[in-house]
Amino acid sequence: MSLPDNRTIDNSILRAADIRGVAGLTLDSRTAELIGKAFGTILIRQGLKKVVVGGDGRLSTPELSLALIKGLLSCGLNVTEIGCGPTPMLYFAAFMTEDSGGIMVTASHNPKEYNGFKMLVNRRSFCAENIQKLGELIECGDFETGKGLLKREHVLAHYTDRLLQDFRSDGKELTVIWDCGNGTAGVVVPDLVGRLPGRHIILNEKVDGNFPAHAPDSSKIENLTELRETVLREKADLGLAFDGDSDRLGVIDADGNLLETDKLLPIFAEEILKTHPQAVFIADIKSSKTFSEEIARMGGKPLIWRTGHSFIKQKMRETNSPLGGEMSGHICFADKYYGFDDALYAAIRLLDIAAHQQQETLQDRINRIPQTFATPEIQIPCPDSEKFLCIAKIKAELRKKGLFYDETDGIKLVFPSSGWGLIRASNTSPCLVARCEADTQEELERIKKILFQQIKDIYPIEIK
Repeated sequence: MSLPDNRTIDNSILRAADIRGVAGLTLDSRTAELIGKAFGTILIRQGLKKVVVGGDGRLSTPELSLALIKGLLSCGLNVTEIGCGPTPMLYFAAFMTEDSGGIMVTASHNPKEYNGFKMLVNRRSFCAENIQKLGELIECGDFETGKGLLKREHVLAHYTDRLLQDFRSDGKELTVIWDCGNGTAGVVVPDLVGRLPGRHIILNEKVDGNFPAHAPDSSKIENLTELRETVLREKADLGLAFDGDSDRLGVIDADGNLLETDKLLPIFAEEILKTHPQAVFIADIKSSKTFSEEIARMGGKPLIWRTGHSFIKQKMRETNSPLGGEMSGHICFADKYYGFDDALYAAIRLLDIAAHQQQETLQDRINRIPQTFATPEIQIPCPDSEKFLCIAKIKAELRKKGLFYDETDGIKLVFPSSGWGLIRASNTSPCLVARCEADTQEELERIKKILFQQIKDIYPIEIK
């Protein structure tokens, strides 16, 4: 897509949590250079002189990285390039570099034709209104100028050492299947498992931006078929899956079931509460009520917040929370770690818990989690230009009808005695996202029907 004004970008790429677009269409090298100039200007004006840059394995990443770095250097920044690896490795490198920014070229879990940028400034997520201000800066073209320096560093060994630091090697040995999904986990996992006890089988470790094994979204059960089959065939204790940039974790338990994040967080919290009694634990709006009930039962304080890894991390800092996560698989440990989302670190913490179960197995612990009836995430295609307007219209209609709903993120219709139904605009994709939960299958169908009728009154869809 060729845009005539050299200061113009397609504003649809400016998302709530990061920047995301279709490579070669809404996001090209010219746009990447402008983003580098704007982000570099923001860093310089905050008194920062350094920025760390990394990238994932997508086919468009090398070209976009070169253009981005050109823009950053033109502001007078000193750029440290760490090459291809997980987004958490970029976060780690930026956290180890004082008074700096960080920017990762990645589209995370999105399909292969996408790419984008995740950013942080002084160890904090750069998101929401800051991304809009970056777009405004590009429009006015008011950039700092200078001559920066570029250096390349290898941080993989230091990052891997840190991943292993909180793993206790005195537990029982496990059989674990790791599905790298042809994403950046393949850069780390082979060396990582070579230093772990037990039996480890790696799937799809070759980094390939075409993602030949399956789509790079580890939260979708349809992408975990090979992992599930291997767990069952090998009688493994766990299966672990990673998205394209390794900040989302998917878990298959020993029975071959997907262990969703809202069920996984209480297992982590149970260990953390031993040293952080009454701590706050955060999950996103799509999470099961089981999360809140389990956290409260164990003496913790549950908090439900906006979907989006950047928003979860912000709220963790505000509440001094040791752990937060969202249904898509972003899990953020501030307990013993840095507070950013790192699927590889979360995997190591889970293996440590599994290896040290005394009176029961991890599977026994999983089976004790109360069960409810819930839909998966239901994605309803809706253009980026319309999705937030659609949510606003549904809110207006609900107000007219006098229906109660939670506005933490989108619209959550709450039925206190039985369950809830949620509809919200996706932060990363051109769609609306719906999810419902209830105590019985019959009640789930009733809530789902009510929710979808509200949507259909505004936006024509088929109920599935």
